[in-house]
Amino acid sequence: MSRSQFLRRFAVGLSASVVLFGALSAQAEQTLRIGFQKSSTLLTVVKAQGNLERELGKQGIKVTWHEFPSGLPLLESLNVGNVDLSADVADTVPVFAQAAGAQLTYFARETPSPTAQSILVPHDSPLKSLADLKGKRIAVTKAAGSHYLLIAALQKAGLKFSDIQPAYLTPADGRAAFENHKIDAWVTWDPYVASAQRQQNARVLADGQGLASYQRYYLASTEYAKAHPEVFKQVFVELQKTGRWVKEHPTDAAKVLGPLWGNLDVATVEQANARRSYDVQPVRKDGLDEQQRIADAFYAEGLLPKPVDARAVPVWQPDVASN
Repeated sequence: MSRSQFLRRFAVGLSASVVLFGALSAQAEQTLRIGFQKSSTLLTVVKAQGNLERELGKQGIKVTWHEFPSGLPLLESLNVGNVDLSADVADTVPVFAQAAGAQLTYFARETPSPTAQSILVPHDSPLKSLADLKGKRIAVTKAAGSHYLLIAALQKAGLKFSDIQPAYLTPADGRAAFENHKIDAWVTWDPYVASAQRQQNARVLADGQGLASYQRYYLASTEYAKAHPEVFKQVFVELQKTGRWVKEHPTDAAKVLGPLWGNLDVATVEQANARRSYDVQPVRKDGLDEQQRIADAFYAEGLLPKPVDARAVPVWQPDVASN
């Protein structure tokens, strides 16, 4: 999807959001609708274990789950009122949503996991350094954290985004292109990185160390966050508890996640999870410096239509919801 197409879709969503919110408000009073991706580890585990449903069920609140292929459509759905809470999305995604005028609230974050995303090349690729990416066809998911990693890596090598041939592909399509040698490199995140390493013997040309810290953010509908702080407190507690469990019980967590991630074997899931922090913390406005660097980098490359103030998004806190 091109930038202009994405922004047009978001504009349509914004104009419809008032009508949709009115139609869905009665449901939202009784239901927490959670959007997630396959890489949304903690909420995927929460969903599988059923703890959140049990706790919120005591308050008469039903939980429904809605899967999305990537972060952009997930936040688009959140913005128009089709879901109330977004599972973790990469740090770049809220920046693109802001540029499109979305009304979202930061809910929580996972602390940095820089090695959980990488620039991959085939094991026998002649590419040995970031400078070798010049002129090459590189698959990346638009607006994903890997998109920023690619920009940062090119800058480190003294290259511009215009110096490569980007192929904007979903993770599934990127994997297919990588396997069939249709691209020279693939920039993606775990568990796709671990899977490519183990199944295709992919080589890491560079990961996020020193380039992109890769924090994943949980976001909420601003209206829902203001109206239901007690619900969000329960979700926050569950996320922190689940994050600790995944790190303390890596094999058990892998057995839960493997079938849900496309029947990945336990060793692959453990390898992927070892690179993620899963340390869930509140978001602080004075901690959004990298979000601003991301926004500035995308704008400088002409990938955002206007400057974005990354600190302009409301931030929910565990004790009280505030702006």
